[in-house]
Amino acid sequence: MLNVAIVGGSGYTGGELLRLLIGHPSVNVAAVTSERFAGLPVSDSFPGFRQPGLKFEPLHLKTLIKKADLFFLCLPHKTSQKSVASLHRAGKKVIDLSADYRLKSASVYKKWYNTPHLYSNLLKKAVYGLPEIYRNEIRNASIIANPGCYPVSTLLGLAPVIGKDFIDRNSIIIDAKSGTSGAGRTPAQPFMFCEVNESVKAYAITVHRHTPEIQQELSLIAQKKVDIIFTPHLMPMDRGILSTIYVRLKKKVPLATVQKLYRNYYRDEPFVRVLGNGVYPATKAVKGTNFCDLSVFKHHGREQTLIIVSAIDNLMKGASGSAVHNMNIMYGFEEAAGLLSTAPCP
Repeated sequence: MLNVAIVGGSGYTGGELLRLLIGHPSVNVAAVTSERFAGLPVSDSFPGFRQPGLKFEPLHLKTLIKKADLFFLCLPHKTSQKSVASLHRAGKKVIDLSADYRLKSASVYKKWYNTPHLYSNLLKKAVYGLPEIYRNEIRNASIIANPGCYPVSTLLGLAPVIGKDFIDRNSIIIDAKSGTSGAGRTPAQPFMFCEVNESVKAYAITVHRHTPEIQQELSLIAQKKVDIIFTPHLMPMDRGILSTIYVRLKKKVPLATVQKLYRNYYRDEPFVRVLGNGVYPATKAVKGTNFCDLSVFKHHGREQTLIIVSAIDNLMKGASGSAVHNMNIMYGFEEAAGLLSTAPCP
């Protein structure tokens, strides 16, 4: 059995990891940390988990290092840097769910997160944890930078076509909508029930921190610089992301040709479902799962506009589900192990 630790395990992503890992056939959850709930049973924070003896403990790396071989870090952005570096020095493998190791450039990180990156040498070692693109690199990685939720929905939506010569790479407009769990579990006024219920609003226009991550990965896939317009929206629902992506075509391409391209690209991928012609992805269809549902459309009367719709669960495919998928690849487990559970979402 693989002994794992969840660092910062009292948030939504930590709860999802617990749900998945407790039911994983090859994993033992050896430790879960939380500064706020240290000493309390995990079931106090997640009543659905009745795991005897499993308690939150403080983040003491010297103690934790002896308990686990793989560490899932669910710490806030900016605070994960040091823990990743310390665990790496100790020879442990890390899957970091923060943004601290996603960007390859320390200067870009500083610009968007308003703090210097103290371990720029490790940025080169970290593998971006999107299995559909980086499966081979993930197998031998010691540090996985788990992708952000919006980037997962966008990158999977665009990956099959972004490198094609019929795409105008500087015409990409991404309209994305997320449930409130994407903002985390810490109470804040903008995410209270009365603020969110019966309302939809855009936020972080032109300044959302997932923008450089999306542009970086699209540029790497296309092997050419890609710029995007990205506008996120907050929806009155618990979880889920729906991204509608608009791309201008440089020449006429039949919709059937594009749809076949998507089906072939994801033919062997266990967690991407390319839907049939005219079928619309929906967040409810992927809730609590590690699936990404995709559909491709063309605008009637505007044949040079491609419309891609992508649906994921932000806490699963957009966070904890991808983390477990990465773990399965790293350790040679069945890729779907622990990810097809019918256990209820917390």
